[in-house]
Amino acid sequence: MKAAILTNEYPPNIYGGAGIHVDYLTRELKKLCEVSVHCFADSPSRPFASPEDQKFKKILEPLDTNLQWISAMRGIDIVHCHTWYSHFAGVLASRLYRIPLVLTTHSLEPHRPWKAEQLGRGGYAMTCWIERNAYQSASGIIAVSKEMKQDVINLYEVDENRIKVIYNGIDPDFYRPTFDEAILQKYGINPQRPFMLFVGRITRQKGISQLIQAIPKIDPSAQVVLCAGAPDTPEIAEESKNLITEVQKNRDGVIWIQEMMPHSELRVLYSHAAVFATPSLYEPFGIINLEAMACGTPVVGSKVGGIPEIIVDGETGFLVPLEYKSNVDFSPKDPEKFQSFFAEKLNLLLTNLEYSKQMGVAARQRAKNIFGWRGIAKQTADFYQELIEMAPRSL
Repeated sequence: MKAAILTNEYPPNIYGGAGIHVDYLTRELKKLCEVSVHCFADSPSRPFASPEDQKFKKILEPLDTNLQWISAMRGIDIVHCHTWYSHFAGVLASRLYRIPLVLTTHSLEPHRPWKAEQLGRGGYAMTCWIERNAYQSASGIIAVSKEMKQDVINLYEVDENRIKVIYNGIDPDFYRPTFDEAILQKYGINPQRPFMLFVGRITRQKGISQLIQAIPKIDPSAQVVLCAGAPDTPEIAEESKNLITEVQKNRDGVIWIQEMMPHSELRVLYSHAAVFATPSLYEPFGIINLEAMACGTPVVGSKVGGIPEIIVDGETGFLVPLEYKSNVDFSPKDPEKFQSFFAEKLNLLLTNLEYSKQMGVAARQRAKNIFGWRGIAKQTADFYQELIEMAPRSL
């Protein structure tokens, strides 16, 4: 069995959870079948000369790359796409080579309306159109959570029999409790004070502005460490900078790390943290939660998307209810209430380190027992085989 994996992100060019997923999944899949990976970094970027082309560069470049991939996929048995960036090539390859198409649901465009800020309204409409057509054309869909499976059914009217839930995973041998105070000091973190940790991109989706606005409610004896970079737009970058600068005026111990940290150092921060924060407004799964849990750290997360399938409320962390403004506006209906409740749960662990350690032990055990990559790869390869065997009837 020969599988082609199509992805925007692949080592060393990883900036989010989808890239981490593809990296670890392909490592294990290669032990089970023949795998070729097609990623953006391997494809030359062609210049766009006209002003109109430049305006739509973020859409046109991925489509151009998708077309370049097609001829390299002859002889494969199945094509597996990750995020809308690769969907165009997946649909074309499926039709040209008469092979099954599989999509993994890392996120869904209609649930990310803030991307209109990043891509423009026309560009965002285009990504939604590409994604909808891919989901309705796919032979099989891998949903990374039960909640995501239902979202696919609701948004794209896909037959639930075509959707299989296979969770994201973690490497518990790498992400394990790892302590080194010198790493903390390198980033200006005081090893003698407890700290809350956030790791994520500066984007509406991750809820970082909600967390920053909650900082005044967080116990002042604790530090707040924000590993936040790669802003979606200059506007949200400026907004976050202003919010952080303002909160730093009124309390010490607010540390902003903007550069991408190597994971060998990031796992040290996870391990030393009293609590990890995931205030996401939208999160199909959230590999970042597993990384923290595998390092023995409890997580406080929004009760959205796949997060409730990772965190066991009151056992491995806490879930914070989030009520949206509307079905198309995923910001909190009552931001003050959300921020206060989030800070309250963080404080329970920041002010009781023994409680934090107990939850951390349970968190690591759950990450190890349920979310290992080897089993996830086996489920994926089995799904490939099932779709290949059905292909003569479905294509």
